Amino acid sequence: MSPVKAVLFDRDGTLVEDVPDHAAPDRVRPAEGAREALALLRGRGIRTGVLTDQPGVAGGLLTDADVRRVNHRVDELLGPFDVFAVCPHGPDDGCHCRRPQSGMLLWAGGRICAGPAELAVIGSTAADAEAARRAGAHGILVPNGRTRPEETTRADHVAPDLLTAARALLDGPPKGRVLADERPIQHAFRTGP
Repeated sequence: MSPVKAVLFDRDGTLVEDVPDHAAPDRVRPAEGAREALALLRGRGIRTGVLTDQPGVAGGLLTDADVRRVNHRVDELLGPFDVFAVCPHGPDDGCHCRRPQSGMLLWAGGRICAGPAELAVIGSTAADAEAARRAGAHGILVPNGRTRPEETTRADHVAPDLLTAARALLDGPPKGRVLADERPIQHAFRTGP
């Protein structure tokens, strides 16, 4: 089994807080644990990248320039990233890049010279996990408030947070379906928001 050479993060809802049809760089807020997870991976020489489906471009709600400005802000706050990959198509456009298709992952891996078995994808939806599976990469689902229970049930690997997902990749591909919760004990067992 190859070691993980690169980790591709879903942007909205995983790496940064989800803002629908996100066109405002000043609204970019890193997700909890994003900085620490990225520092841990980069400290081990693991490359990092960002994946984002932006159907608002196809629908005329966003421009390519809007997406680039938001990506630039993400890079300012959490970068440097080795690659950004964007799907500007709508759900019914039949493209090969929109997740759960694997085209965007394979393109991003190629840009940073990492084969599918050397890639891991961390995302918050079944489409992220399925795209990783179709590409031959390793997928870890980090559920957020919008992740449906059936998505969590179907995922091969589930982590409670970004830092746990990152730690699970340090020695190679993830092992086990539900990865260990490595948050401090007082955070792991909170009952409220």
